[in-house]
Amino acid sequence: MKILMVLTSHDQLGDTGRKTGFWLEEFAAPYYVFRDTGAELTLASPKGGQPPIDPRSDLPRYQTTAMTRFKGDRIARQALKHTARLAEMRSEDFDAIFYVGGHGPLWDLADNADSIALIEAFYTSGKPVAAVCHAPAVLHRVMYNGEPLVNGKRVTGFTNGEEEAVQLTKVVPFLVEDELKRIGGLYRKAADWESFAVVDGRLVTGQNPASSTTAAWELMKVLVVSLAA
Repeated sequence: MKILMVLTSHDQLGDTGRKTGFWLEEFAAPYYVFRDTGAELTLASPKGGQPPIDPRSDLPRYQTTAMTRFKGDRIARQALKHTARLAEMRSEDFDAIFYVGGHGPLWDLADNADSIALIEAFYTSGKPVAAVCHAPAVLHRVMYNGEPLVNGKRVTGFTNGEEEAVQLTKVVPFLVEDELKRIGGLYRKAADWESFAVVDGRLVTGQNPASSTTAAWELMKVLVVSLAA
């Protein structure tokens, strides 16, 4: 099994002067779900190289066992330091694609032509596509059979309530929940901050950081079925 994990290269939180990037748990937890089940992983980002970690995601109150494991894992840290350039990735080289969340993707992946084309290629060729937390934003311009990919599909992503709780409603380019609904997604959610993932065919989405492990396992289930078909 070959899985492509995509991370943001964007590190500016709008015009607030604060830093952002990807959310560390949303990378670390899925990374070990995939690696421990024997998947071959490739990490990519729009600019390549070291993607920015949202500094808030590494605060003491957000620490998890996966994050602790990552910090002591030289191989994983080296892989993250040397991500490939997204524009050089091809769907035919992988079995599934997983987008890591954090606020960064709202700025550099949601409208990224390379990302959009890649997701469309994965999905059209029958391969699973997954995204967690803010990363479902990468779907908002993705098309399938002449309409938005998420149209009529059950999806989830960072809720309006969760965005309000972190006081970034007026900072982000758009609200993930509202945008998924606008393009026809059958948006589902659990209580704010609870683990929740949705599977609709080959599309897997997770609601928030707590959903990272669940979303990763759901992708693995879909992938096993996909490879067996």
